[in-house]
Amino acid sequence: MPFCEQLVQAGRELLGSGLTVETWGNISCRDPVTGNVYLTPSAMAYDRCTAADMVVFAADGTQIDGRRRPSVEAAMHLSVYRARGDVQAILHTHRVYSTVFGCLGEKIPPIIDEAAQALGGPVPVTAYALPGSEQLARNCVDALGALGMACLLRSHGAVCCGVDMAGTFKTARVLEMTAQIYYMARTIGTPEVLPPDKVDWMRDFALNRYRQ
Repeated sequence: MPFCEQLVQAGRELLGSGLTVETWGNISCRDPVTGNVYLTPSAMAYDRCTAADMVVFAADGTQIDGRRRPSVEAAMHLSVYRARGDVQAILHTHRVYSTVFGCLGEKIPPIIDEAAQALGGPVPVTAYALPGSEQLARNCVDALGALGMACLLRSHGAVCCGVDMAGTFKTARVLEMTAQIYYMARTIGTPEVLPPDKVDWMRDFALNRYRQ
């Protein structure tokens, strides 16, 4: 599927899945051959976007195609791609439970097997920075580090990554499910965090052995 069409489909899935509301959030993907980055436009309804509305950047960050203004978080997406060669798709979501912990400044620990497999270790929270700022981009890159697949933006949703668009949506769904379970478990007790060695085993299993 052409990359612009992939973003159109992803935008409708993002909205339909409840991972964001209205026009908030943003989506990108990268062509692993050319390094070009494809990004959703700013302030446009996902269910009305077409392939012609998408914006394209070269690997160096130069806009090379698109008649629309890109998402205000273009710098964040481009910075993550520059830092992480393994990431080929990014979702910035605005889901309720993960945002709760972002507002509290609390990381989400791996308390369920699915989180260990899809997210690895604890999902960190960035320091606060204004939307669309270079500081927010730097904070996001720092929080993800070399291996992280998700981070919480302080008071501003979450950033989820993957090796492809399907993997990125999986990251986002598992993050929100884990956040909700963690929230609910804390209302009646103290959730037990999975041991680091077990988390490492399950993450390796998911990456290297859980397939047909």
